[in-house]
Amino acid sequence: MILKKNDGRLWEIDLLRGLAIIIMILFHFLYDLNHYSLAKIRLYSGPMVYVAYITASVFIILVGIALTISYSKAQQSMSKKEIKLKFLRRGIMILLLGMIVTVVSWIYIPERFIIFGILHCIGVSIIISLPFIRLRVGNLILGFLLIGIGSYLKLLTFDFNWLIPLGFLPRRFFTIDYFPLLPWFGVVMIGMAIGNFIYPNAKRQYHLKDRSCYLIVKSLCFLGRHSLIIYFLHQPILVGLIFLLLL
Repeated sequence: MILKKNDGRLWEIDLLRGLAIIIMILFHFLYDLNHYSLAKIRLYSGPMVYVAYITASVFIILVGIALTISYSKAQQSMSKKEIKLKFLRRGIMILLLGMIVTVVSWIYIPERFIIFGILHCIGVSIIISLPFIRLRVGNLILGFLLIGIGSYLKLLTFDFNWLIPLGFLPRRFFTIDYFPLLPWFGVVMIGMAIGNFIYPNAKRQYHLKDRSCYLIVKSLCFLGRHSLIIYFLHQPILVGLIFLLLL
């Protein structure tokens, strides 16, 4: 089935984000089934670990790409000060949503509540991204450097907890969602490099036949465009569905 064309957005970005959000929801649904002892599924070893990391990496790379596209579009009608305020407001808003998730998870799973999850990481990444927003090769180099540092830090533990957002893990630290800036801001930087290479000035630099008018693509793009609100609301909905099943 073919529907009316979209509004000129880069539909492939929304499509990939929509696919990532579906996989993420499925992963969290499996986690909830484990949590309520409705299933026993190995989520943190074997193939599911790779699925989780690949999905998260794609999602966060798309954050970096989207930042460069947003910046290029903003340059056409906004001053540098206005752009800075736009990025700051957006980052703070997402960070505040992350804080709400922290409070809810502390009530829901106090032994493994979320201190610095994916929303916290995205919010802070948006706020600190502007000095790097136009770099290409520089973002690739710095991005892989941060990923390397973060991968090394993952092997260590520390006697303090005030650098948890950076990736310095204290002993006996447990959380269900952890995306420290090292390495994940490095992944954002790689996304910004990709965005500047293939979408300079928010324009596609490669040929891609428009498939956005097809129903399945359009549906996935819709999910991708609303990924933030879906991420914020999906867990309460999943838990509610599980409670209904248990009645």
